[in-house]
Amino acid sequence: MPELPGLYQIAVLLPAIIVGLTFHEFAHGWVANYLGDSTARHQGRLTLNPLAHVDIIGLVMLFLAGFGWAKPVPVNPYNLRGEVKRSLLLVSLAGPATNMALAVLGAVALGFLAGQLPYYGMDMLNQIVRINVILAIFNLLPIPPLDGSKILAGLLPGQQNWLVSLEMYGTIILLVLLFTGIIGGILGLIISPIYHVLINLASALSYIKI
Repeated sequence: MPELPGLYQIAVLLPAIIVGLTFHEFAHGWVANYLGDSTARHQGRLTLNPLAHVDIIGLVMLFLAGFGWAKPVPVNPYNLRGEVKRSLLLVSLAGPATNMALAVLGAVALGFLAGQLPYYGMDMLNQIVRINVILAIFNLLPIPPLDGSKILAGLLPGQQNWLVSLEMYGTIILLVLLFTGIIGGILGLIISPIYHVLINLASALSYIKI
């Protein structure tokens, strides 16, 4: 059974999770809109209002399993300018890239604000770093419907119809990998070093701040 978080842990994690999920989906919509597809904008998804993006089940899974999701931003590839594969790759890459940018910004803030915020504020910034690294790396997995599968399809030559065919089973595959701990074990080897590099960056910045 997953261990339920306490009230303080929820209070620390919730802002970090909401920020990570909201900016992730907004980035997808913004890049799609920039490249000519206004579907997300017309459906009210080109916003930083968390209510437009947060999926309750995905939110709960982030608390319980360490990995979760938001409501996918709708994208119509036929509206995108330029070569479709390249445009879809950029739209898909926008979410994880934004999460990594937020993780770096969180680490910088953690360093420069060290000693100036109450314990809760520092703990929340720490979680913003951690959660955004998790979201970035998890979404880069090449398993449909995660962003990584679309990025992989954009990088490989040809149509990659096998990835499209796999999408109908992707959610089941993900859940199996999550609950067997396979994903956690593999991603932990990637997420942990990145997280510690950013925390070390924050520690270094805390010594040189003005």
